[in-house]
Amino acid sequence: MRERILLKKISALGLIGVLVLTLVLAGCSSSDKSNGEVDADGKVPMNVFVHQGSDMNLATNKFTKKMEEKFNIKFNWTTVPFDGAAEKRQISLASGDYPDLYLLIPWVDRFSQTDLLKFGQQGVILPLNDLIDQHAPNIKKVLDSNDYYKAMNTAPDGKIYGLTGLNECFHCSYPNKMWVNTKWMEQLNIKEPTTTEEFREMLKAFKTKDPNGNGKADEVPLSGSTENFGVHIIPYLMNGFIYDDDRNYLILNQGKVETVANKPEWKEGLIYIKSLYDEGLIDPGAFTQNVGAFKKIGDNADAQLLGAGAAMHPSLFVTTAEGSPYGNDYNPIPPLKGPNAEYASYNYPVDPGATFVLTNKASEQTQITAIKMLDYFYTQEGAMASYLGEEGLSWRKPEEGEVALNDQVQPLYKAIPLPSGEEPRNDSWAALSQYNHHRAYRDAEVQGTDIYANDGYERRLYEATLLMEGKEPKEVFPHWALWVDPSLADETSMMQTNIKDYIDQNALQFVTGAKSLDKDWDEYVKGLEGLNMNRYLEIMQSAYDASSVSSK
Repeated sequence: MRERILLKKISALGLIGVLVLTLVLAGCSSSDKSNGEVDADGKVPMNVFVHQGSDMNLATNKFTKKMEEKFNIKFNWTTVPFDGAAEKRQISLASGDYPDLYLLIPWVDRFSQTDLLKFGQQGVILPLNDLIDQHAPNIKKVLDSNDYYKAMNTAPDGKIYGLTGLNECFHCSYPNKMWVNTKWMEQLNIKEPTTTEEFREMLKAFKTKDPNGNGKADEVPLSGSTENFGVHIIPYLMNGFIYDDDRNYLILNQGKVETVANKPEWKEGLIYIKSLYDEGLIDPGAFTQNVGAFKKIGDNADAQLLGAGAAMHPSLFVTTAEGSPYGNDYNPIPPLKGPNAEYASYNYPVDPGATFVLTNKASEQTQITAIKMLDYFYTQEGAMASYLGEEGLSWRKPEEGEVALNDQVQPLYKAIPLPSGEEPRNDSWAALSQYNHHRAYRDAEVQGTDIYANDGYERRLYEATLLMEGKEPKEVFPHWALWVDPSLADETSMMQTNIKDYIDQNALQFVTGAKSLDKDWDEYVKGLEGLNMNRYLEIMQSAYDASSVSSK
């Protein structure tokens, strides 16, 4: 992971020395706090390590000014660009020259659970429990009303060493979607496939019946790519045989943690997928290409080539802007019914770790002020002002006849796009402030009703995801809500990586014929056991049993 990468110029021995020195000084670090509770102007000083993109200037930002006035804060920013942010955070901690507050963007860098436990136990990171109880009623309300969110923010010792944002992106919750060329389906008089075998017949028609009409056998029936945007083709197809989460390949069976990757149903799914591959219905590049190459297929100028694409959303593989030649042609289908199942891959859209972290450099008044500021982000007013910007400039209230993303709820706000060529408005903290964007809040955003128009794209994704919602198993392994014992973290991480790579590599080899499912399956299962699968399951079981979301 990026947060574990240290700058190459720092030698291993040198870093160990710095870390040891940090531990020695940890008990004395309170002397490094800001002098006094407030400065000469009566402001509360707050030293903040923060991510800053090229389109933002926090020193002159309008929302920064609002926070300074509302909470009487004097910010002292340490801004870091996205590139190398994780390494800079690690170095700041190792050197002992760290801020009062880390305020991070989750997809740039975050404190891992292991980081939180390690630095929390050293006393470098402060637990937030008392601050939340005494000064943050809105944060407390969200924690108490959302089991997953509370579990991922609460360490095994009951302490909250930091908070991660709550951004319940609905379409991100079911990433492994399938988008099919409905224009071709209409031309060939094909009904929407509902089973794995009907899906095969559709792909065969795409391959053999020249739906692009150029007289060439150049159609690509099904493709995908290798990133983590729902673009893997195996999970969507495997879910007709056994549940595939496309992450850990773990399931719960009446509270018992198991792997799916050694079960007969997994083998049966691989047999089916291999049969599609053998018939030339799966693009071999789907297992090796990046999303850029995937999109070149989808956007091919000479003739439309793509029959179906695996992706969280279609703009990953085809240009969907208004006026694009193929953007309207790809539409989602529900999970396929296979011999054993009809699942959709589910993943809670929030990752564990923390993006708001207070350190022991913060004075008591700075701690209180910082948590009050964060608590404001958890209000509806704060969520809108911090992320959207100024009302009337960057967002507005709904107008008569406008419809929310979820057309069953009252619309709440409409974002005003930045006109092309204009300078950034610099009136919000954008991704730094997404701490209470729960699903109901996101559902209330005004969206256009034409799903193929630019302002209706989010509705297109929302409607696609409704086809997947609730199709996951009743028991899903909640990896996002679990904390592994820190003494086992390195061992677990290594096993997890090795096991996932092994499963992925062998699935590819079985599908492409490099290995035989008849001859090599037993050896594959033994190899999985040889990677300490039983030990890994034991650790995951302990983490699950200790969690507050356990079904015990």
